[in-house]
Amino acid sequence: MTQDAPPLLSETPKVLADRLDEQIDAIRKVTDFEIREYPIEVLVDKFTCGLETDEAEIFIPDYQREFIWSARQQSRFIESLLMNLPVPYMFVADVPEGPRAGHLEILDGSQRTRTLANFLQNKLTLEQLEKVSLANGLKLQDFSLPGQLRFKRKTVRVIELTRRADNEARREMFERLNSGGTKLESMETRRGTLDGPFLKVVEACAKNTLFLELCPVNKSLADRAEHVELVLRYFAYCDNYARFTKRVDKFLTDYLKTRNQADDRQAEASSVQEFEAMLAFVKRHIPNGFRKSPTANTVARIRFECLSVGTTLALRERPELSPNNVVAWLESDEFTKHTRSDASNSRPKVVNRVQFVRDNLMGRPVQYDGDTAKFEASANLDAPADPEQLSLVA
Repeated sequence: MTQDAPPLLSETPKVLADRLDEQIDAIRKVTDFEIREYPIEVLVDKFTCGLETDEAEIFIPDYQREFIWSARQQSRFIESLLMNLPVPYMFVADVPEGPRAGHLEILDGSQRTRTLANFLQNKLTLEQLEKVSLANGLKLQDFSLPGQLRFKRKTVRVIELTRRADNEARREMFERLNSGGTKLESMETRRGTLDGPFLKVVEACAKNTLFLELCPVNKSLADRAEHVELVLRYFAYCDNYARFTKRVDKFLTDYLKTRNQADDRQAEASSVQEFEAMLAFVKRHIPNGFRKSPTANTVARIRFECLSVGTTLALRERPELSPNNVVAWLESDEFTKHTRSDASNSRPKVVNRVQFVRDNLMGRPVQYDGDTAKFEASANLDAPADPEQLSLVA
C-alpha cells in the first residue's frame, strides 16, 4: 500500500479533508472484499486437491506460521462446530497475478483449515471434549452417516479480498489480523531472558552478510528477530534434529540454555565454522540460495531448516562434496511435499525433510524415519504437544 504525501502546513482544513477522503477511498479499493460461505467439504476439497504438488486452490503462503494446534485444540474446534457455536470469519485473498493467479491465499484461518482437513480425512481422533463427550475417541468415519453428511454441509464464513489487493496489501492484512493481543515471539522472549555466550554467537551469525543475501525475510519478520530465530534453529537441528519431539519453542529454548551454560568457546568456534561452510556451499551449489524462486523476498523456515541442516550433515560426512543434479530433486514433488507451508513439525517429518536433502546431496537413497506412515495417518500423533493455555483464534 502506498502512502500519500504528508499534509502541508499551508493546506486549509477543507483541502486536507478532501485529500484524506481520496486517500481512504484509494485504500478501500485495495482492500475491497466479498463475503462467502463454503460448505466444509468444499473448503477442504479446495485446500487438499493439489496440496501435494503445492497447486491447491486455497493455500497457506510461505510467510504463515507453522501448524501449532495440539490434538486437544483441534478437537475443541471441531466440538464448537458440532455445537453450532459461532466461529470467527476466515480471511483469504484472491492472488492477482503470477503462477497462482486466481488462487486464494489464506490470511487468517490456517489452523482451522488444517484441522478441518485432518477431521474430514479421518486423521483426527477427537479427545478431551467436555460438552460432546460421547465423541471422545471417535473419528468422523465413526459418526452415523447422517451425522457425517450434516457436518460436511456445515458452512464456514469467509471474507475474500478481491484481486485488487497486491502482495504488500495481503502481507499488511495478515499482520493486522494477527497483531491483536500480540505476545512476544519466542525469539524475542529468549533474547530478553536467556542472554549468554552462545546467544551472542547466534546473533553474530545472524548478521553474516552472505546469510542475509541467501536468506531474505520481509521487514516485519526482520523486526521480530527472524534471522536470529533461523540461526538458532539451524544450530539446534544440526545437533539434535533426530531427538526432536513436538514443540519447537521448548526444543529451541532448551538447546539455547544448554549451549549458554556450557560456555565452550572451542565448540562455539566450530559451530560458526560449520555455519559459514554451509553458506558457502549453498551459494555455490543451490540455485536461488534458500529462496523458493529468484524473486522470493522471504524464505520459509521449513525450507531454510532442511536445506541448511541437510547441507551441514552432508558436509560432515564429505567435506569436499560436489553434488550432481541438484535442480532435479529441488524441483521434485517429493521436496515440495517436505517443504510446503502446511508441513508440520513432528519428529518423522523433521527427520525426513532434513535427511531428504542430506541424502540427495550425497547421491544415495533417502533414509526415511521408520514411524513416518504411523504419523501421517494420525493427526493426534502429528500434532504439537498441548500448550498450557489454549487459543482457538488462528
